Amino acid sequence: MWSVLRSLREDLRCKARWCYDCDRWPAMVKVCFTDGSAAMILYRLMQASRKWRLTPFEMVFNKLNAVCCNCIIGRGAEFGPGFVLIHSSGIVINGAVRGGAGILLEHQVTLGAQNRHSPVLGDDVFIGAGAKVIGGVVIGDGARIGANAVVIDAVPAHATAVGIPARMILRPESVDAYGVAA
Repeated sequence: MWSVLRSLREDLRCKARWCYDCDRWPAMVKVCFTDGSAAMILYRLMQASRKWRLTPFEMVFNKLNAVCCNCIIGRGAEFGPGFVLIHSSGIVINGAVRGGAGILLEHQVTLGAQNRHSPVLGDDVFIGAGAKVIGGVVIGDGARIGANAVVIDAVPAHATAVGIPARMILRPESVDAYGVAA
């Protein structure tokens, strides 16, 4: 029970920092009423029900998320603390997806399977609006996926992937003052 509450608290704190640049209690209260927060809460309740083998509750939270939040998260999907749905509308996540801590998803993101292989996301990953990550690809720690990108190959740690199909671009911190890759 406490691990779920700790994860949910960390999820809401991360969202407050994203939305309001702080995680003090006024921002935490505001973030509870922003788009995506209800889907995050329902996901954590679904995850807890799965852990406690309360399958009927797991199914109810799953369906509530789909109907009330327009967010489909497979019942077996696992994400660490700091899982943030910036906007939940149109998100589809396969039940076999695994993600670390600090995952931020915009609206219309798909994390889908191909041939029974699903994506694995590292820690501190951002996925932009409309992006699709398909198949058994690994997204490294600190990676960024641009809006509407279609990722079908692995993205290394701290890389940015954009386009259809996605290709890697240099991150600003990997370029020196003269524009040369470090």
